[in-house]
Amino acid sequence: MTSPPRWRRRLPDSATRPEAGSPTLRRSLGRIDLTAMGVGTIVGAGIFVITGVAAAEKAGPSIVLSFLLAGTVCVLVALCYSELAAMVPVSGSAYTYTYATLGEGPAFLVGWNLLLEFVIAGAAVAIGWSGSVVSALDTMFGLTLPTAITAGPSEGGIVNLPAVLVIGVIVAVLVGEVSLTARITKALVAVTIGVLVLVVAIGAPHIDIGNWTPFAPFGLGGIIGGAAIAFFAFLGFDVVAASAEEARHPRRDIPFAIIGTVLIATLLYALVSAVLTGIAPFASLNNASPIATAFGNLRIGWIGNVIVIASIIALTKGLLLIVYAQVRLMFAMCRDRLLPRGLAETSKRATPVRLTLLLGVVCATIAGLLPIDIVVELVNIGALSAFAVVCVGVLVLRKLEPNRERPFRTPLVPLVPILALIGCVLLATTLDGLTWVRFGVWVVVGIAVYLGYGRKRSSLAQPTITDSTVSADR
Repeated sequence: MTSPPRWRRRLPDSATRPEAGSPTLRRSLGRIDLTAMGVGTIVGAGIFVITGVAAAEKAGPSIVLSFLLAGTVCVLVALCYSELAAMVPVSGSAYTYTYATLGEGPAFLVGWNLLLEFVIAGAAVAIGWSGSVVSALDTMFGLTLPTAITAGPSEGGIVNLPAVLVIGVIVAVLVGEVSLTARITKALVAVTIGVLVLVVAIGAPHIDIGNWTPFAPFGLGGIIGGAAIAFFAFLGFDVVAASAEEARHPRRDIPFAIIGTVLIATLLYALVSAVLTGIAPFASLNNASPIATAFGNLRIGWIGNVIVIASIIALTKGLLLIVYAQVRLMFAMCRDRLLPRGLAETSKRATPVRLTLLLGVVCATIAGLLPIDIVVELVNIGALSAFAVVCVGVLVLRKLEPNRERPFRTPLVPLVPILALIGCVLLATTLDGLTWVRFGVWVVVGIAVYLGYGRKRSSLAQPTITDSTVSADR
């Protein structure tokens, strides 16, 4: 029997056990840490940023159904993620899973697309943070910042300076030890959950039923299109998967955190989106800070100010975790030599400082120059492509290695992976045509990088790694 082409060869051993002498991360996160990180990313970043855009441009008040549909697809995907995360408990998320199931070439493209997802997601949350801060300064203190420093060139400004600055602060925190990130996250998750509960409790009495009519102004297509945009709000479980190498008991705790995160988020999102579209006309929410907009119009005094401030805190925490996840993903790709290995070097505190600084600069540049609507659609197409491959990976591995140990098993295989795959494809088809063009360009660039660099220098291309090779990679 002839062996498969190298780009399709799988590395189950190196996928689960990093190469001897290569950089590693410290296992310091428990079940509560992981769940807090997942909930902290999902319940915060998305709901505070994209609810207004999705309601105004896609679904109207039926954005509630869009969140439920997106949540259902994410639950199915999360079940697939959980099986592979428990089997391959190292950094890299879907990239590592694909390496262990489909081979090096597909894994590189999945990792490349996840980089698009995480970097653009960080930029989107930073833009939302900027919008909320600018709105709060205007509403609470009467301080109006000039458009030149609060918007990108396509929106009449020069650079979104607050978005750039907040990413700089996040990078400074992440350069420290990961346990510091976990402690900060746990402290802020309670604030995030509390503010969303407050949004529902304070906003519900002010709901005007007339704002829900018509409930689905853009029809069924609008509900599905809204779900494709709302998908951005559910990316936190991918952050949990990306942190597997820093989990103390990944085979047990990663599946728990992934599934629990998605279920909690779906319920909260449905309630919050119903309140926001009930207290303000959905067309008025078409901006990067929908909660600030909706409650600013209510004139309910200091409670409204508390909600706005807490939403800014929640966005800060969400941005922290998204930047954390993008660094861990690229760390795995660099360690496998598909990207320059020297970038994966860690500091004395076991954190990849070089990658953190590099990705922070890229993320800040995008946040400073691009508008929120373009950014969100790019996030979703990158995520949906990677999630689809994870579903395929579960099916392939069940076929090729049916007896392999599975600490967590996706139920109802092949039904659940197939339904999850269909859901990802359905949501992806509703995205704008120009988004597909941009995504196609990104994929072409990724193929060129793999063929020109990664394929020649990867761990598969160099069975025996020498010190001189490592130096050349740097």
